[in-house]
Amino acid sequence: MMQSVSVLERFLRYVQYDTTSSEESSSTPSTPGQLEFAEVLAQEMRELGISNVRTQNAYVYGEIPATSGLENEPAIGLIAHIDTAPAACGKGISPKVISYEGGDILLNPEKEIWMKVSDFPHLADHIGEELVVTDGTTLLGADDKAGVAEIMTLAERVLNEEIPHGKICIAFTPDEEVGRGADGFDVPGFGADFAYTVDGSDLGDINYESFNAADLKVTVKGRSIHPGSAKGKMLNALLVGMEFHHMLPASENPMYTEGYEGFYHLCEMHGTEETAHLHYIIRDHDRKIFESRKERVQKIAAYLNGQYGDETIQLQLSDTYYNMREVLENQMEILHRAQNAFSACGIAPYSTPIRGGTDGSRLSYMGLPCPNLSTGGANYHGRFEFASVPAMEKMCEVLVKLVQPL
Repeated sequence: MMQSVSVLERFLRYVQYDTTSSEESSSTPSTPGQLEFAEVLAQEMRELGISNVRTQNAYVYGEIPATSGLENEPAIGLIAHIDTAPAACGKGISPKVISYEGGDILLNPEKEIWMKVSDFPHLADHIGEELVVTDGTTLLGADDKAGVAEIMTLAERVLNEEIPHGKICIAFTPDEEVGRGADGFDVPGFGADFAYTVDGSDLGDINYESFNAADLKVTVKGRSIHPGSAKGKMLNALLVGMEFHHMLPASENPMYTEGYEGFYHLCEMHGTEETAHLHYIIRDHDRKIFESRKERVQKIAAYLNGQYGDETIQLQLSDTYYNMREVLENQMEILHRAQNAFSACGIAPYSTPIRGGTDGSRLSYMGLPCPNLSTGGANYHGRFEFASVPAMEKMCEVLVKLVQPL
């Protein structure tokens, strides 16, 4: 039996591994650091006494068999992803634990980097708590190593304290942050009747609604002519790309949307007069509006091709995932189980729509109903990410309650 390890100790150790995923890579996992961390987790799982631990391409699976007499209880899955977002640096993370008494937080005295309450007013909700913060030069990795640490701590407690439970199925996935976390997930082999991703944010939040999501790549073909003799001849692909973008509703981008409001998000634009490339993600909770958003970009492309010539604009448009509510609203007992677990631990549960997706968005459509639970992290995907220590500790209690018989 391993000596008991706190969720904070685990978390601080896990964030030292650089597991940034990459959209440019076509391998699975997309980066070698994820393979390294997956093997570290697999070894720790074996040392804890978790059964049937196996890995493949940085997917890690394990099981805790049901307590004798509870074999007929449902098999519950717990899932977290091991990668961190490429939106900010995930290498050389230097976390520090502070006692937060309010006000702005000086993350890096040398570089004068502050996390300001004026930018992040929800800091006021954490006065009196221990927080794990960054040095202002990297992300933290709470998304989703907080979830990994909480699941591993739950496993240790269940095994060491002989807490009665049905079968518990555990999985850690790579490349969630680049939309590929469910690509190689072995749903039949996982063995769960239903599951929960532990990949949310504020304590008590249970997510069963996600965006419908599509990926859009726009290629613009122009004609480059010396600007001194370009009149009537040049077709500047960059300007046509800008024209395409300005035909989308200006107010329907992430900067102006919240709640159930969808958007078109320009992630990247580069090119020359000859060829330009624009990369968008398209999101909406409502399936009909989602389909109309895709129709809009196709109509804009058709219009501009009519103006400038066939195939001036070429689209690669593909769906990424769908709103998991369409699956989960027919199995609300899974949500009720999570609500009861939070309530039993003194936390008032609530539900907000995810303005994004989790592995559970796709897994729910792959036959594994999978809502999402909070972790206690905040400000994900950036240098001002932080995690609440008491929230992480409370989530371990919630997970212990979640796997016990009703």
